[in-house]
Amino acid sequence: MLSEWTAECCIDAPVLVVPWPAEGFPNSPTAGAGVRFIDLRANPYAIAEIPETEQSPCLARALRSLNATRSPFFTAKCDVWRLAFNADAGSGAEHREKLEAMRLELMLPEEEARYGFAGYIDLLWRERSVFASAHQQQDRLDRIVRRARRLAHDEAALECVLRPALLDLSGPLEGFAVTVYVTALGPEPEIARRRWELALEDVVSLLRSKELEAMRGSATIDAVDANPVRVSQPESSPVDRQGPKIWGE
Repeated sequence: MLSEWTAECCIDAPVLVVPWPAEGFPNSPTAGAGVRFIDLRANPYAIAEIPETEQSPCLARALRSLNATRSPFFTAKCDVWRLAFNADAGSGAEHREKLEAMRLELMLPEEEARYGFAGYIDLLWRERSVFASAHQQQDRLDRIVRRARRLAHDEAALECVLRPALLDLSGPLEGFAVTVYVTALGPEPEIARRRWELALEDVVSLLRSKELEAMRGSATIDAVDANPVRVSQPESSPVDRQGPKIWGE
């Protein structure tokens, strides 16, 4: 599986705000439909209120697993979409460009990259010390990417993006989140979708591995008595060298 991680942590990078305001996405197909942040750890059955899960049962299973009691994460946002080489005029050029770029990266023949299926999930690490530290998350992303490269999904790719996050469930916390993108290609729409489902299932299993679980007894960001966490004067890191000082560290 093609796998990599990048960082978007410069001073003007977008910040993932949780809970996120529905009015922040006026161009979304679900705008005005009461779409909002849903805490699936606190309300597991509220998954029925997430429109994207209606078109993708596989995404619903992924969200349940990533918000389970022993999971080191909870999810903030998600989406799924199709890519087609011969898409309509509004998005056709963009789709063709993305499909061709990924086909070249995966070294697939043209007939295997006519269609694609993609999705993302925004994740926050529950362990407070990890949530607040870009350095600890970099170490975990290195391990995730190395293990994902051994997955037998030659037509799929995983990209993880580290970004600033602001959480305010029971008090404001500044830290970092990871957006996990999974994309798969295929000669037919349903083949691309099935490959994506299989790749997502394996990525979720990887994320739920024991080595990524929070240490027993460690403070978590979703605890009722959570207090603001800020890390001052961090040591130099690869993320720091990619742009201005990281917001929130």
